[in-house]
Amino acid sequence: MTDNIHNNNAHLDQKPTINGHLQDKLVRDSITHNQNITAQVQARQNYETNTTLNTGIDAGVENSKKNDFTQVQDLPTGTPQGQQTTMPNNNTSSNTVDNASAQTQTAKQTLFNQRDDINNPHTPDTDGNEETHFGYKTVNKAEKQARVADVFTSVAKKYDIMNDLMSFGIHRLWKRYAISLSGVRAGQHVLDIAGGTGDLAKVFSREVGKNGHVVLSDINAAMLEVGRERLINAGCNNVDFVLANAETLAPFDDNSFDLVTISFGLRNVTDKDAALKSMYRVLKPGGRLLILEFSKPVFEPLSKAYDLYSFTALPIMGKLIANDSESYQYLAESIRMHPDQQTLKQMMQQAGFENCDYHNLTAGIVAVHRGFKA
Repeated sequence: MTDNIHNNNAHLDQKPTINGHLQDKLVRDSITHNQNITAQVQARQNYETNTTLNTGIDAGVENSKKNDFTQVQDLPTGTPQGQQTTMPNNNTSSNTVDNASAQTQTAKQTLFNQRDDINNPHTPDTDGNEETHFGYKTVNKAEKQARVADVFTSVAKKYDIMNDLMSFGIHRLWKRYAISLSGVRAGQHVLDIAGGTGDLAKVFSREVGKNGHVVLSDINAAMLEVGRERLINAGCNNVDFVLANAETLAPFDDNSFDLVTISFGLRNVTDKDAALKSMYRVLKPGGRLLILEFSKPVFEPLSKAYDLYSFTALPIMGKLIANDSESYQYLAESIRMHPDQQTLKQMMQQAGFENCDYHNLTAGIVAVHRGFKA
């Protein structure tokens, strides 16, 4: 794995030497970067507040529009991203229907609004009292999405620095290795699901170049806002930011992307099988899916030490850094409830993916799963 990491140093902004001081350097760099971003966000918010006070309501409305996430109609035209302005209509009108009836039917079609896509697909009407897990708790399916949203809204501003502290910076190496398996090339179209703060999307933006395109999607507006700030400040002008539900990926048409990735997000999805089928749908034939996610350690003594660390240190750090121990307790529990390596591979195969494999990192604490669409 070390050779792969050295060979793929170009995929990260910084290229530190892999030595005993790497983790300390990564944490220091993350803290500095997080402080810079926070200062930039605060400066922009102060500027917008002053502008609104000086110019009145109209200026405030205009600023609100500028700060909104990418609208479907604003996405680049002529690119195979498959954004649609209306939901598909599978009803075929009879030849006997007059023009007035046809117009009425068209008017009844639901116009697609990007924010509608985050609406929970699980309701008491669709799922009844069917239950699922939220960490170690058992909740109704209809409740899980809102609970997960609360967690990530709470941790969004401290998400990056907590990742560095919790993993001692190793998460950057995991992501670097996943990128090395992506096979991404100039001119391609990439969808990063649950991309949050944009670590992978930022790299893909450079790799696909000016003729390619990246969509950073997330179900959580707070996380997506942090990612947008980072990538805009980094000059990534070939990235769009779209609120989307991983279970449906409704904004995106079939056969739209060369690469689909989801990093540390699949375990939070209510219906993972539905999400995998949607990922398969939006991939082009020959396209590749990469899933980077926590998994099951293959070394039993490490597994016990990992559990001890997860359920003691993580909530304490969450309380000290993010003032939120409960969210990090959930994150630790959600890792244990996620399917193990072989089970997830089988789920990918059942969704239609071929040539599926996985690569254990850090003795299986994390795994990269890979699959292809025929």
